[in-house]
Parts: sequence; structure tokens; C-alpha cells
Amino acid sequence: MIALVLVGAAGRMGRAVEEAALASPDFAVKGRVDRADRHPADRGGWSDTLADFAARGDVVVEFSSPEGCRACAELCAARGAALVSGTTGLDAAGEAAIAAAAARVPVLRSANFSLGVAALRRALDAALSALPRDWDIEIVERHHRRKLDSPSGTALLLGADAAASRGLGSGALRQGRSGRTGPRPAAEIGIHAVRGGSWVGDHAVLLAGEGEWLELRHVASDRGAFAHGALAAARFVAEARPGAYTLDDVLSAKGR
Repeated sequence: MIALVLVGAAGRMGRAVEEAALASPDFAVKGRVDRADRHPADRGGWSDTLADFAARGDVVVEFSSPEGCRACAELCAARGAALVSGTTGLDAAGEAAIAAAAARVPVLRSANFSLGVAALRRALDAALSALPRDWDIEIVERHHRRKLDSPSGTALLLGADAAASRGLGSGALRQGRSGRTGPRPAAEIGIHAVRGGSWVGDHAVLLAGEGEWLELRHVASDRGAFAHGALAAARFVAEARPGAYTLDDVLSAKGR
């Protein structure tokens, strides 16, 4: 039985992870921490409340904030608990805290916990390796109307993957087009964001050649897909050695 401590438990992902964990025979939710639990004397409210739960052998799963992620990393390193983190947008201090924690405990981070998206990234790498370099790359993502960032972190990750495969820098990414833009440059990766309704997440990578094209697409119809990915990550870090891991490591472990 893996003991989970959920940080950001009242958020949409926190609730989805708890629901999936309660339905699984190999998890027990040991503690729930959220912003409502802040202690007035604490710098962010996270460390004191998390300290009530996290211990060696536990897995902390956090979908919170950059401040919460940093506090989780520091406390997990001190207590010996493994960490699964879904928070993005960390500053230099946050990244340093994560790196320091990974030297002492297993830490798995991901901007998207869908195992299908992890497989999509592998498929994209294989496709770009097989196709001529003059094929154009376009990425289209769709999310619900309440999503705050645009384009999505996953679309940017796919764009970065494609750029790296082609030997291009971040300057190759172009977000949207408007007006008289002229012919499409060859060394360009287009990223387009669509917002509306209740789409959970839809990412399509279009690879276009002369007279033919290929589409690689992942659609999440329920937030539970990300929750099950987070639990797969928790199972992985519960048995892993200290270090920094990604969902690709989880897929590799499943393939063995």
C-alpha cells in the first residue's frame, strides 16, 4: 500500500487524483493539504501543514503553485518522501529546490500526466526521424474556456520536442498567424490555440509534405486520464532510487 499526501487537494487535479486513488487497491490517502490549510506564521502555508503528514516512504503528489512546489521539494528532501510534481512556471529558486530534492529522493515532474501524451511524444520523435526534413510541422491544441494560459504547456513541449529533433532553437516556434505573413518559412513550427466549451485537452501535430500529410493526435475526454498518469508516476517513484524522472521513465518501466 502506497501512502499518498495530496498537495493542492482541493483543486481540479487534486480532486481527480484522490478519486482515482480511492478506487485503487494499492493507494491510501494519508493527508490532504491545500491553501485553506495555511498557517499564519508560515511563509507560504505549505510547509507546516505538509510536515504534519509527509514521512519517509510516502509519496507527495502536488498540483499547487510554484511556491507550494518549492516547499514540497524542500520538505520531501528533509523527510525522505518521494515527490510527484505537476506544477510549472518555477523560478530559479524553485528549480534549484527541485534539483536539490532529486539528489536525495526520487522526483518525477511533468507538465502533462497523460500516458497517452507521453506516447504521442515518442511517436512524434519516431515520425520526424523517418520523414524528410522539409516536411512542415504545425501544432493545434484545444482546451476549455477557463484555461488561463495559451498556448498550453503541452503544446509548447511538443513544439520544443519537434524543434530539438530538427536541430532548431526556441525561435522556430511561431504562435498563431495574422495578416499578410508571406510564404511559410521552412524552419518554422506553428502553434495554434483554440479555447471554448469544456474541452479537457486535445493536441494534434500535423506533419505536411508534398501531396501527403500525417496527423498525430491525442484527445483527453476526462481529467481522470491525467489522474491515472499521476498515480502511475506515484507507483514508479515509490520504488525508484533518488533522482530526477519523467513520464518517459514510467513508460520505459511499463515496457520491461
